[in-house]
Amino acid sequence: MNPTGSTLPRRMLGRQLRELRNKSGVSAEAARQAIGVGKQTLWRMETGQPVRLNPLLIEGLCMVYGASEDVTNMMIGLTEEASRTGWWHAYGDAIPKHFDLFVGLETAAKRIFSYQTTLLPGLLQTDEYRRALIWVDFPTMPSEEVERRIELFNMRKARLTSQPKPLILDAIMDEAGLRRAIGGPAVMADQLKSLVKAIERQNISIRVVPLGAEAYCGLRAGPFVMLEFPKHPTAHLTEPPVIYMQGLTGALYLEKTEEVQQYRHAYADIQRSALDETRSRSLILEIAREYAT
Repeated sequence: MNPTGSTLPRRMLGRQLRELRNKSGVSAEAARQAIGVGKQTLWRMETGQPVRLNPLLIEGLCMVYGASEDVTNMMIGLTEEASRTGWWHAYGDAIPKHFDLFVGLETAAKRIFSYQTTLLPGLLQTDEYRRALIWVDFPTMPSEEVERRIELFNMRKARLTSQPKPLILDAIMDEAGLRRAIGGPAVMADQLKSLVKAIERQNISIRVVPLGAEAYCGLRAGPFVMLEFPKHPTAHLTEPPVIYMQGLTGALYLEKTEEVQQYRHAYADIQRSALDETRSRSLILEIAREYAT
């Protein structure tokens, strides 16, 4: 994997480059010719995709767009911040290509909303539960590589206990996911006990949609994650929320305001079908006891 910098600043920079160009009336073709890059490179710069960022090129674009000195300095500052390598790049091929962007966004997020139907939310999985999932997807993977993925996994989970500002996680899961014995009864019993322990943390909320809820909005929406990011000191630089959905061959990221709003409404509908935290805890403990017997 080729390190190309920190995810959130890169996306912030791209959004600002697009806005500057649109306001200036300069075409994408004229902009890329002015700094001597190809169409694909400019597109990657403007969309926050992994790309080598040269401060001189960013300064050149700011000149073409007629940006003020203050705005230009801000853009160069973002470029320098975006060029820093994220911690997860040290794990190279242990991260699937389509998942690299998500890990970067997750690292930058201040709050995550997760809705899952058949599997438990990634950040709440135990090592043994995670191993069982890895072996299903990659039955011939060497043990050393499996353990490297588990190490990366635990680096991600550390955000939930980091101080002074741990990641806030709101998770809703379908009861069906609690009853799928991933790794076998013993693994699931330990997994559910781990969920109960996680509920005790102030930054973690876990709620369950019981099977008795029958049909509800989440079954149509499918599993998704919504990431919210910290407010930037410069208000308009604050990165808007992102919706993430993982598929068999890749991932989908939704960022348009109307798309994010639809998923906010879906999450609110799912909440209305879910048990409160106290009753969710009781149900999780009940299922854990069933696995333990």
